[in-house]
Amino acid sequence: MTKGDFNYDELLSEYRMIWNNRVLASKDRSSEETLTEAVKRELLDENSHPRIRKNKFEKYFSAINRITQSTISNEAKVSLIQLHNRVMEDLIKGSNHEKNTIS
Repeated sequence: MTKGDFNYDELLSEYRMIWNNRVLASKDRSSEETLTEAVKRELLDENSHPRIRKNKFEKYFSAINRITQSTISNEAKVSLIQLHNRVMEDLIKGSNHEKNTIS
């Protein structure tokens, strides 16, 4: 699925249904930017205190479970999982790049 295949307005609405306590500042941002940034913050566990943060793999597993157990449509579930996959791949590539530049 390519980046443009998502309806970000609808996906953002579905995401808000699952993570209803999450503050998503969308002022001056597109739905795509808001949602992608929210997923990235979620996977990096930036909404938790630094001493209790989980690693991105644990957060990914939790997020996918939360999505699959939600009451949103199956189509929205698949799209949100694909978005999580894309963001996670970017995070992994970024951390691998950092390791290679440090070595």
